[in-house]
Amino acid sequence: VQLVESGGGLVQPGGSLRLSCAASGLTFSSYAMNWYRQAPGKEREWVATVSTTVGSTNYADSVKGRFTISRDNAKNTVYLQMNNLKPEDTAVYYCNARRLRTYYWGQGTQVTVSS
Repeated sequence: VQLVESGGGLVQPGGSLRLSCAASGLTFSSYAMNWYRQAPGKEREWVATVSTTVGSTNYADSVKGRFTISRDNAKNTVYLQMNNLKPEDTAVYYCNARRLRTYYWGQGTQVTVSS
């Protein structure tokens, strides 16, 4: 199983980024897909979830209204659209696939929000 994140980078406050996570080696549509993030010196925290084929979503309060998670089961890809970015969004963002007690993680992509 491989989860490969992309789309991170340096952006000014108020800007936008779109992260992608391409999955392979698993039945993608059977897995809930999640984004987590880890800021320097802090624990990894959950950001957002999109369920399997139904596609319902949930968000951490800190990103609600600014971030949108979505999935394309035909492309085995999950996305995180991040708008109105703030310095406190700076972190390594990780893609996670979850089904029952099985978890897979990507290697992460760095997002830096700074002027």
